Amino acid sequence: MSGQTAVITGAGSETGIGFASARLLGRLGAYIIVAATTQRIEQRVAELRAEGIDASGLVADLTHPEQVNRLAQAALHVRGRVDILVNNAGMTSVSDAAESAPLLETSDKVWHDALDRNLTSTFRLTRALLPGMVERRYGRVVNVASVSGPVVAYPGDAAYHAAKAGMVGLTRALAVEVGRYGVTVNAVAPGWIATGSATGRELAMGRATPVGRPGTPDEVAAAVVFLATPEASYVSGQTLIVDGANSVQEEKGP
Repeated sequence: MSGQTAVITGAGSETGIGFASARLLGRLGAYIIVAATTQRIEQRVAELRAEGIDASGLVADLTHPEQVNRLAQAALHVRGRVDILVNNAGMTSVSDAAESAPLLETSDKVWHDALDRNLTSTFRLTRALLPGMVERRYGRVVNVASVSGPVVAYPGDAAYHAAKAGMVGLTRALAVEVGRYGVTVNAVAPGWIATGSATGRELAMGRATPVGRPGTPDEVAAAVVFLATPEASYVSGQTLIVDGANSVQEEKGP
């Protein structure tokens, strides 16, 4: 992937899917631009460079339209083009218990915040970077969704589920629109993954999968990177599930 430029959002955590995807893309030769909401992204850049990967970092809160546009322009300024966009930013809130509640107790603010964080941010950044891909007749967009929403669900987080299901709908619609321009658009749907933000219960759910353990960020990154390769040119509009067969097992529990 030498000569290509990849933008990966939500890459601030050293134990997250975004950073794992950036690292693997960089090892394959792509120039890496990672983004996060805080200055800790500079630590991730330093770690990538220590491996010999060409990388730079940008800070932006993608729930704000003006910061999305600033990020897109800055990324284009770094290398003059973006070939690969990995929309990884966004998650359920792990710091605000009020954001995990039944639908009847979900406020308008919580609903909109979840959509802004997970779905609207993906829409805005893709819209900002897509014209260059269409003009060059080449591009790879990979949206990191979830099995939660598109495939399965759990109680108490309907807004997150709706946002992640929306990412899959956006993926399919955009794939149809831009396929003739050499741009593919796909989604990866992780299940229970042992990131740094995973709770004890989530890790326990991972151990209940047919594989017998939660997945790793590197395993999700492998799926992301496959969809970002030139060789995946005839795969578009698809959702690749990475969940250790959890979503297909009929019998669950002890």
